[in-house]
Parts: sequence; structure tokens; C-alpha cells
Amino acid sequence: MSTLLIVEDNEMNRDMLTRRLARRGYGIAHAENGQEAVDYVKGQSVDLILMDVSLPVLDGLQATRLIKADPGTSGIPIIVITANATTEDRTKAFEAGCDDYQTKPVDLDELLAKLSKYLPSEPGKAANA
Repeated sequence: MSTLLIVEDNEMNRDMLTRRLARRGYGIAHAENGQEAVDYVKGQSVDLILMDVSLPVLDGLQATRLIKADPGTSGIPIIVITANATTEDRTKAFEAGCDDYQTKPVDLDELLAKLSKYLPSEPGKAANA
């Protein structure tokens, strides 16, 4: 089972993503700010990070830069999830090191397709169904 780290400070958004992805067989971990995410991946195995941009303590782009700069965590795919949908916002996210970009509100089918790009195929995984 692949483990996703959902980095989201909005409890409603975090819970919605958790329920929808857990039902599809993903293991879920949480962080409520960028610093928690950076600290979490240093000590726990994570297969992919869903990173909000507007976060307290350390924003999502700063956290992405730190994760991608660390040789121990640089290989973890990061999909930025944000309401910021301008070309400039996308450019900033990719410059920070994110691997993909998903706008809010989250289209689940679109997100599942993105997850399947970065995660290995697993028997019974709904993302491959």
C-alpha cells in the first residue's frame, strides 16, 4: 500500500481528501503546516506528498524546496494542491521543485490519474482501475 502525506491546514479539505483516498486503498498521514511535513518525511516513509501552498509556519513552496534539497527525501514526488491557478502560480510551484500541480476544488479522477503516474502499480489499487 502506498502512503500519502497530506499537507493541509484546512481540516475540512484534509478530511475530505483523507476519506476519498483511504477508500481507494491509500495509507494516509497528515501534516498541518510545511514544517511538520519537512520533519515528518525525515523520520517516516512516504511514497508521495500532496502539498497545499498556503500553509502556516512554513508555506508549501518553502517546504517543497527543503524536501527536494535533502538527498534523503528529494525523490519523494510532490503534487501541489492549491486554489492558486494562474500561470505564475504554476511556474512558482514547479520552480520550487514540485512534480505536479492540482487545483482546488480537487477533481478526484484527475488527482487519481496523477497519483498513478508517480506510484508503482499495486494489485487491487483503485488508482489503476
